[in-house]
Amino acid sequence: MAEPGWASAAGSPDATANGVGLVAAGHEVTADAAALMLAAGGNAWDAAVAAGFAATAAEPLYTSLAGGGFLLATGPGLGSILFDFFVSVPGLGRTRPVEAPVPVPIRFGAATQTFHVGPGSVAVPGLLAGLLAVHRRLGTLPLAQVVAPAIEAAAIGQRVGAMVRVAGLLAPVMGRTPTGAELYLRDGRPLAEDDHFHNPQLAAVLGEVGAGGRDGFAPDELGGAVTSADLDEYRVEERRPLTLDLDGVAGWTNPAPAFGGRLVALGLERLAGDPRGSDRRTPDGALAIADVLVAQGDARRRLVGAVQGTTHLSVIDRWGNLASMTASNGSGSGEFAPGSGVQLNNMMGEEDLHPAGFDAAVPGTRIPSMMAPTALRLDRGGRSVALGSGGSERIRSTITQVTADLVSEALPADQAVAAPRLHWDGSSLQAEPGFPAAVLEALAARYPVVEWGHRDLYFGGLHLVATPDVAVGDPRRGGAIRVIRPE
Repeated sequence: MAEPGWASAAGSPDATANGVGLVAAGHEVTADAAALMLAAGGNAWDAAVAAGFAATAAEPLYTSLAGGGFLLATGPGLGSILFDFFVSVPGLGRTRPVEAPVPVPIRFGAATQTFHVGPGSVAVPGLLAGLLAVHRRLGTLPLAQVVAPAIEAAAIGQRVGAMVRVAGLLAPVMGRTPTGAELYLRDGRPLAEDDHFHNPQLAAVLGEVGAGGRDGFAPDELGGAVTSADLDEYRVEERRPLTLDLDGVAGWTNPAPAFGGRLVALGLERLAGDPRGSDRRTPDGALAIADVLVAQGDARRRLVGAVQGTTHLSVIDRWGNLASMTASNGSGSGEFAPGSGVQLNNMMGEEDLHPAGFDAAVPGTRIPSMMAPTALRLDRGGRSVALGSGGSERIRSTITQVTADLVSEALPADQAVAAPRLHWDGSSLQAEPGFPAAVLEALAARYPVVEWGHRDLYFGGLHLVATPDVAVGDPRRGGAIRVIRPE
């Protein structure tokens, strides 16, 4: 019997022979969009693009047409390509002054974090351009068909459900503008779990995209520092992925100028050479993981690139093509392209991205990122795995721990995703519930440890698919899976 959040079936270890399509995403609607494309004969990239559009309607506090992201594509005859459609620094040819990002304090339980939002926080968006570029390069289905599920999702809407926590946290940001308040507040209060959320203006914009009538935004829709020159010069980049070689397991992840893939590679390489292993159920293995997370944190402080709101989806199609995509809108600027229902990103207001100050970045350059969509080839070429995570700073630690579980500890995928996680936040080791007492005692002897009483989206949302027929959605972030079998 399949375990919760896990699908499996007997069959050939060869995905191309088995003909199974696999999807893992951050929302049921997102997963459905991908599954519809696979069922219609589309490939993994049709499915990922459809899911990317649908996520802007179903996961709007994590991603947006005016956000950015990365898609890792691998497949027979293709090799591997990393599509970089993350945001860029605005201001090319700027002649007018720009309002500084506006600080908004957000309460996280007993702690307070200041987000910076408003028109001055908006970076040059890339997600819409990126999805269209992937479709042009690798898609097989008509664009209108690929966008159709997203149009329906935005028009009809869905129950707020698991989005309720993020909606509550970001209510002070959403309430800054009439459009934000109309969409994300009800009589001045944050959205409740049973409230209905829909966005008919976004549905209209998606309709234009599907009909081929829109492929981007105009400067007056974005405001802030974004100029016509910024939009003219923006390019979706096709990069050579960073390769991993882990004891015979091949892997690919996000290369420079992003930092996430490099930190994941650093962690996995250190673990591969550590005689203590990486089994977090044992004191030695947990200490090995903790030491690696601290090393990643030290390296990360020399870099930049963590954003607050992210979502991930993974797809493998019947032919063995793979898509691993992570997208983000930051925490959102609270600003909306007029009449569109599209919230603009706040990447120019993310302090972690701009340690030298919000006005120090060079216009036209890519903003760095910690996102790390990843693919693995296990068993010396046998099984393919697509995985990745949302979770800001926790992306690197989540991917490192789950990948180590798969590669070094040979854990089943559902156990690897469900296992309790650690994260080093720069001053203390955050620990999910579920670690044995002996492990916590060993960790506390070396590091300050904060024990959580519940599983939480703080620790990321890793969604994974693997041939021949495995799909795992992370319940920490509303994980949803679909397995599409040949008729």
